[in-house]
Amino acid sequence: MSPEPEKRIRFVSDRMLGTLCRYLRFMGYDTISANSLSKSNSLEDTLLLRIALGEGRVLLTRDRELAGRAGPAGVLVRSDDVMEQVKQLLNTGLIDAELRMTRCSLCNTELREATTGEIAGADYAPKDNDGFLFFFCPNCQKLYWNGSHGKHLADRIGQQLGWKG
Repeated sequence: MSPEPEKRIRFVSDRMLGTLCRYLRFMGYDTISANSLSKSNSLEDTLLLRIALGEGRVLLTRDRELAGRAGPAGVLVRSDDVMEQVKQLLNTGLIDAELRMTRCSLCNTELREATTGEIAGADYAPKDNDGFLFFFCPNCQKLYWNGSHGKHLADRIGQQLGWKG
């Protein structure tokens, strides 16, 4: 797990980019998702713009009109395919090609090193956990480790983008 640099780009994404949002979190980017907002908000686009501009975040959207309203703070994500979406952000220099695993993929909270008790209390953790690094989301109470899922994700991203995480 690499420390998160202070001046990394932060994102806010619309509802159409849930998978990209999780990938960005796995890559260590502070990414707010519209999926965490109330679904009944008829002014959601305005709220996303307010978040982007107020917090200095880049707005990622599949909505051409919303991207236009955001101006330089917005990025129109062109593809429906998550790997093409990641490639677009990489090619525009908005993200670095590295899998960091420093944020919870569900809630965006920064992960911390897990305690022995947290590891033992997670029935889904590997029983033979020698050689694994464990991290914990204090908000979701979710345990993460550098196991086969992380390796599979790094390999998938690496194969698609030509880099190793």
